[in-house]
Amino acid sequence: MLFVLFLESGLNVCMSGSATSCEECLLISPNCAWCAQEVGTYSPSNHNALLQNLLKRGCEARFIENPRSVSSILKNKPLSSKGSGSTQYDVIQIQPQKISLSLRPGDQTSFEVQVRPVEDYPVDLYYLMDLSLSMKDDLDTIRNLGTKLAEEMKKLTSNFRLGFGTFVDKNMSPFSYTAPKYQENPCNGYKPFPNCVPSFGFRNLLSLTDKVDRFNEEVQKQMVSRNRDAPEGGFDAILQAAVCKERIGWRKEAYHLLVFATDDVPHLALDGKLAGLVQPHDGQCHLNEKNEYSASTKMDYPSLALLGEKLAENNIFLIFAVTKRHYVLYKNFTALIPGTTVEILDQSSKNIIQLIVTAYNVTDIFNLLELSVWDHPEDLNLAFTATCQDGQSLSGLRKCADLKIGDTVSFDISVDARSCPPSGTQKSFTIKPVGFKDRLEVSVDYRCDCGCTRYTQTNSSRCSSSGTYACGTCHCESGYRGAHCECEEGDAGSLNLSACREAEGKQVCSGRGECSCNQCWCYESEFGKIYGTFCECDDFSCARHKGILCSGHGDCHCGECKCHAGYIGDNCNCSTETAPCVSEDGRICSGRGSCVCGRCQCTEPGAFGDTCEKCPTCPDACATKRECIECRLFNTGKFADNHTCQRMCKDEIITTETLNTDDPSTVLCLYKTENDCVMKFTYSEHASGQSVLTALREPECASAPDALTVLLAVVGSILLVGIVLLAIWKLVITIHDRREFARFQSARSRARYEMASNPLYKQPISTHPVETVFQMYSKSYNGGVH
Repeated sequence: MLFVLFLESGLNVCMSGSATSCEECLLISPNCAWCAQEVGTYSPSNHNALLQNLLKRGCEARFIENPRSVSSILKNKPLSSKGSGSTQYDVIQIQPQKISLSLRPGDQTSFEVQVRPVEDYPVDLYYLMDLSLSMKDDLDTIRNLGTKLAEEMKKLTSNFRLGFGTFVDKNMSPFSYTAPKYQENPCNGYKPFPNCVPSFGFRNLLSLTDKVDRFNEEVQKQMVSRNRDAPEGGFDAILQAAVCKERIGWRKEAYHLLVFATDDVPHLALDGKLAGLVQPHDGQCHLNEKNEYSASTKMDYPSLALLGEKLAENNIFLIFAVTKRHYVLYKNFTALIPGTTVEILDQSSKNIIQLIVTAYNVTDIFNLLELSVWDHPEDLNLAFTATCQDGQSLSGLRKCADLKIGDTVSFDISVDARSCPPSGTQKSFTIKPVGFKDRLEVSVDYRCDCGCTRYTQTNSSRCSSSGTYACGTCHCESGYRGAHCECEEGDAGSLNLSACREAEGKQVCSGRGECSCNQCWCYESEFGKIYGTFCECDDFSCARHKGILCSGHGDCHCGECKCHAGYIGDNCNCSTETAPCVSEDGRICSGRGSCVCGRCQCTEPGAFGDTCEKCPTCPDACATKRECIECRLFNTGKFADNHTCQRMCKDEIITTETLNTDDPSTVLCLYKTENDCVMKFTYSEHASGQSVLTALREPECASAPDALTVLLAVVGSILLVGIVLLAIWKLVITIHDRREFARFQSARSRARYEMASNPLYKQPISTHPVETVFQMYSKSYNGGVH
């Protein structure tokens, strides 16, 4: 709607710009076009406008300069499906392999990249081991590691090579024992283990080879050493193992795995100053003819940044195999060093083989595929959209998680240039998956020149012989002004102030310029540039954020911020990047909110956290935490199968015999196990924001009843039921008999009454009252009866 209004009113970013040439027009906006035509109904003063407006005003299409950004594929071999074999040198894991971009500033173009980690790809594994005294048990454990590891790795790849190196620390104080009595044996006087070899920085004992028996032989020869302080010089060793490619034997056409086994923390950059080592590490290979690190006592330890750079440069996956108490520290290192993972090592390295196989197969090496950009030109904006194996597009992401070898993922990459370098400049950059040798080479040239400049005329008659004619406009010599250089400075005869007002009643040249030869000439400002037909625009009056114009992520055009790619908002302070909003399960804001300006805004009631990952009251909270309970406590469930338990489940889990369910801040969760038992746990959040799970040590299961008890219970129940039925029967019979007897008694009594009152029956003797006898006697006497 806004764009339509711009077309109708003619007030658009192009006309408000300060372009006086075709090249300047191309820089204002990708929507702006330049007309090199002069004749017809087209106004010579409006060469710079939207394409639609130029056509409406009569500019012929052949005179319009409006280059667009394009991408061209130069090399596009198909992806491979398998790694080893006769064609292993031609294995392709990224497609395309080479493209070219021709960019106009601000005009975005895009291209697609597909990546597939192939099956059965050659593997080079270099085992780098800490040989300090505390690792003696580990050394004994790996005596036959080579043979066992080769057997396991053959299940994953048919082309496997193994190498071996060791390290301790810099052989100088205060890192190691340097007194004369310790020169040959730093364990001198140490009763638990009186004999060991002198400290050393790093030794390459076995370059990568497919003869795994050589690995066992070298391990058999080794003895531990002893250093003075707790930290080790492992980072020195990692860097040498990474950069000494020829000495180590890394193959170009193989996955490079570097297993770093230790039981302590490493020394970091600047620690060397304790021994007077002020020279920073140069990142170069310093192995002498004995395959020992010769600069150990000459340079400081390498920094994390240098370590990450060299590992990525040489396509090396680093696996930290460390003891449990140092897991968190090394886990933090993995966030700073791309292409690294960390696994928990048993105290005696018993699980080292399973650890390596797990890391290679499905855990963190190939299940997290991330693109890196090398030699990124500063004037280019790159925006990534990942389409992972589930088919869902994730804007702002350059990585996919939970992959398996053989999965194919794609990335849509948008590119635009912010400015134009000097004419003829060509640049390039490289996109590659972290740890892969395959790469996409991108060459870049810039479309900042206009074809019409080839027909430039100096002292042209079209410019009153006082200027240069180029692309339909005159560039006047000093002292001349006007569309055709027809006016001299100070010439008031042709002065028309109305031509210098934006509207009637407005100030001449907006009060920020002077009117000369019917056009405005804008003043200079210490704050920036004033421009526009009526000096109505500038590049310093836009919105600011924290005092920075357009937040530093946009350009100010006539009072409005034009944001760079990846930013939006009135002051361009809102990032469209969604990577900070992606939770560990790969969802935006854990599916409980939306990503706004690069931060999660939780919409699910009760949800909080940087990625809305915490939500004790959410309906799915129990289901989510159940997976962690199963894998952490019982090594079962979905996360255990995918070996992602350590990565996905970082909450504190407390086991107890009974659960306290009275706390209103906790949520009671329960589920049925495979054995038909019930597992119960509670979910709560500490004030610090950490999730806490309190679970029963074991699921609650009903015990099986005793067979004899069941039999007796059944028999007893039958007898009881029989007795109850007999009692009921007896009660019914008794009640019935009593009722019949009562009925008999009643009938008998009724029969006696009826016999006594029968009129047909007379007693043999009658009785009369005395008065009746006397009356009878009287009647008889009166009648003469004597």
